[in-house]
Amino acid sequence: MNAPLGVVVDLDDTLYPQSDYLAGAAVAVGAAATARGLDGDAVHAALVAELAAGSDAGGTIDRALLATGVPVADLPALVPPLVVAFTRHAPARLTPYPGVEEALRSLAAAAPLACLTDGNPTIQDAKLAATGLGPLLPVVVVTDRLDGRGTRKPHPAGLLAVAERLGVPAQRLLVIGDRPGKDVAVAAAVGARAIRIRQGEYADAPDVPLPWAVAGTFPEAAAIALRALAAPPDRVNPLQEPRRPADDVLTAPAPSLPRGSVR
Repeated sequence: MNAPLGVVVDLDDTLYPQSDYLAGAAVAVGAAATARGLDGDAVHAALVAELAAGSDAGGTIDRALLATGVPVADLPALVPPLVVAFTRHAPARLTPYPGVEEALRSLAAAAPLACLTDGNPTIQDAKLAATGLGPLLPVVVVTDRLDGRGTRKPHPAGLLAVAERLGVPAQRLLVIGDRPGKDVAVAAAVGARAIRIRQGEYADAPDVPLPWAVAGTFPEAAAIALRALAAPPDRVNPLQEPRRPADDVLTAPAPSLPRGSVR
């Protein structure tokens, strides 16, 4: 297997905790609900509960309103302005996970680097801006800009677009992300490899499909990626490279694939 020629990173729960953004967005929706004569505190609490049950489910604001006793007939008038409040939430700061900035700098110095993220472009742009990591990511592809929700991961369109912009064959990319069903799956769709990070909302999701490597943090994943980028063609398993103690990511076994292990 040839060494990778470029690295692609996810955004939410990979570079920063998405729960921080969702908490602020829920406050914005609660305030908008109050402005429309609703019990904003109740709407806020219900939305927090819905987001905790699954932020990617869709219809969370609808269900939050229903949970507070809003009649179904009132939803068409109330939901759109609350969705606008959620979408327009632009936090001043979203703090990246520890070590992310330094790890991105190391990756950018070693190979072409890009970010591939799903979601409403307005929201994703605001998130990335709030992390302050934008200058370290010269290529950013928001899949919804390609053809709406239908091109979200694991659809390969976004990763193929990244490959074209980086000038790297898609199968020679190395994807780093937190979600097996999206980040690992989109890499598999183009014949690329993926490093799965066990953190954030999907930390306990099973390794399906099986990632090439697993890490507990983004800096750990970056260390694996750097070894892979530097490996000779006949030694693409980064854990076959000589390791110093500080490089060791085999800190604890994981339920289905050991941390720092490779497929």
